[in-house]
Amino acid sequence: MEIERKWLMPAPPEGYPVLERAVLRQGYLCTKPTVRIRSKEKDGETGYRLCIKGKGTLAREEIEFDIPREKFLALERLLPHPLVRKDYTVYALPGGYRLEYNVVDAGAPTSFTYAEVEFPSIEAAKAFVPPCDFGREVTEEPGYTMGAYWDALLKNA
Repeated sequence: MEIERKWLMPAPPEGYPVLERAVLRQGYLCTKPTVRIRSKEKDGETGYRLCIKGKGTLAREEIEFDIPREKFLALERLLPHPLVRKDYTVYALPGGYRLEYNVVDAGAPTSFTYAEVEFPSIEAAKAFVPPCDFGREVTEEPGYTMGAYWDALLKNA
């Protein structure tokens, strides 16, 4: 189960330690249900994953597993659009939480930034009080998923 809240965050947060930096590339085989492939480049190494997500906003079923590079490339060839790039930075937050800050398709007219925090329970997610610099929360707003972004890219292609 994935339990997370999401914010449109106009700039990276200040004053929090950086835990990780990576470049993610991802594409969607379908968005209803979500079936996504993703590569993650970090420290000169690249990993490949397949992810399936169920319905939901704050909480939804998520199944993820590593796949070999060859399978990733074969699945990528099935995509109707080039992979989306995400510049991904993880920051340490008080209470042991991690803020995942993403710059999507930097430099493109469709570029945007957002942040997510994952939680161990729905109760913890609801109790979390975000700092004021997090921006507008869009967890429950329709259209603020990467799958929706992918669908918009396909529609405008």
